[in-house]
Amino acid sequence: MRNVLTIAGRELRSIFASPIAYVVLTGFLLLGGWFFFNLLARFNLLVSMYSNFQGNAEAAQRLNVNEFVLGPLLHNLSVVLIILVPMITMRSFAEEKRAGTYELLLTSPVSIWEIVLGKFLGAAGFVSVMVALTLVYGAILAAYGNPEVGIMASGYLGLWLLALTFVAIGLFASSLTENQIIAAVTGLVLMMLFFVVGWAADTAGEPLGAILRYLSITDHSSDLIRGVVDTKTLVYFASMIVGWMFLTQRSVESIRWR
Repeated sequence: MRNVLTIAGRELRSIFASPIAYVVLTGFLLLGGWFFFNLLARFNLLVSMYSNFQGNAEAAQRLNVNEFVLGPLLHNLSVVLIILVPMITMRSFAEEKRAGTYELLLTSPVSIWEIVLGKFLGAAGFVSVMVALTLVYGAILAAYGNPEVGIMASGYLGLWLLALTFVAIGLFASSLTENQIIAAVTGLVLMMLFFVVGWAADTAGEPLGAILRYLSITDHSSDLIRGVVDTKTLVYFASMIVGWMFLTQRSVESIRWR
């Protein structure tokens, strides 16, 4: 475990040593703030419109801040993560190959799994910071509104698990090449594929439709954002993370076969 934590700390320091990290962090928070305050302004407008119509004051009170503000905000941030996470993970293995330290890393007295897990934890630590910083929006809603805290917590759990899954996919893409741009584009395409795969479920028929819905990362994260914490959803995210890390381990280890 000490080796894993050492690699994770080295990976996290290398991420924060790069200007890309601060560009990604700033862009994520700027977009998150823009989405939040626009959604909040639209919600206030709806409340005002309902309140101005006679007899609709009670309906205005039933407008749910989770449904009209937090839910759309987390969905929007999920899309932003598809674009930004590959910029973080593209360096993980590709930079090692380009700098000529890849073989040195593989011949060090650590296992391939320790290398993969350490790099995953380092990148996961950074995206966890990204997600944690958006908790300020939930804090604002809790301070000045009346959100359902349980649904809010479930929604942030969904966003965090989504981010960790994207990290695992991004690491696999980075392990395939020494070109960081190719790694970023490959990761983005894979993430987008799992994001949109469920769109064809309704027209695909059964049992293919059920398979596509299960593979869809959007459907599972949407359940958590709505406050539905299901064991099947948690197993899905755990399987995705472990599965992509396994593929990364096999990809890294394949250099020994060449």
